[in-house]
Amino acid sequence: MKLLTKFNLILIVVFGAAGFLIAQLSYSFLIGNARREVTEQAELMLQSATSVRDYTATDVGPLLEKNPRHKVHFLAETIPFFAATTTFNNLRKSYPDYTYKEATLNPTNLEDRATDFESDVIHTLRDHPGQNQVEGDRQTSSGPAIYIARPIQVNPECMQCHSAPSAAPPAMITVYGSSNGFGWKPNEIVGAQMITVPLSVPVAIANGAYHRLLAVLISTLIATILALDAGVYWLVIRPLRKVSETADRVSRGEKDIEPLKVEGKDEIASVTASFNRMQLSLAKALKMLEE
Repeated sequence: MKLLTKFNLILIVVFGAAGFLIAQLSYSFLIGNARREVTEQAELMLQSATSVRDYTATDVGPLLEKNPRHKVHFLAETIPFFAATTTFNNLRKSYPDYTYKEATLNPTNLEDRATDFESDVIHTLRDHPGQNQVEGDRQTSSGPAIYIARPIQVNPECMQCHSAPSAAPPAMITVYGSSNGFGWKPNEIVGAQMITVPLSVPVAIANGAYHRLLAVLISTLIATILALDAGVYWLVIRPLRKVSETADRVSRGEKDIEPLKVEGKDEIASVTASFNRMQLSLAKALKMLEE
């Protein structure tokens, strides 16, 4: 096996092991970074939904309630839940993997009723009133997912429709009935704003970055080996090859061979100088034998 081949094998083993270790450590970092990126995006969406809810409750709702149509035909646009959900559904056109729900224990619209898991989250928020957000992983029908939840707390605007059926707008009773969504108490946590993102989203982000990292590592490995090969060839193999070729000529009995040029003061230069001395000594010995 040639020296350059042995050298390349050593480089491949060393760089391969180092690259594998770097890749594994990097993947863990990339997964964590992608998860933080997705979580921050979800938090931004939650904050946007909260802003829409607050704006609807304090500005849009009161204006629409003065509309004569609202007396006979309930306008869903007056409900903060409806405004936030509708706005988010428009946002989902750009972020289809994110889902939003205002899960409620006792909603007016039964489509907003909390599932068992969502109920557990709401009760957790109730049990920890100072906790403004909970997040974690959950299992869904489509696989594991990340969720973020913030409490929905009853404010004075909510009591206008959810205290008792007699206080609610008649048009709302006509649409939703009087059986659900009542009995709320001031400052009570009745639900949670929840955003769910499939775990496959951060995994896909991390995998994309991981594959790009692997491409860079492999390209760097190849470029490094080629550069080192060139250096080894010009600084080691080429001078040694000249020594070897000259030794072959001497062994075949050739005379008047010019001494090899000694360059530098490294080990290769020492070998070349030693060979020149050996060649000179051999020439002298042969000359003495001939005499």
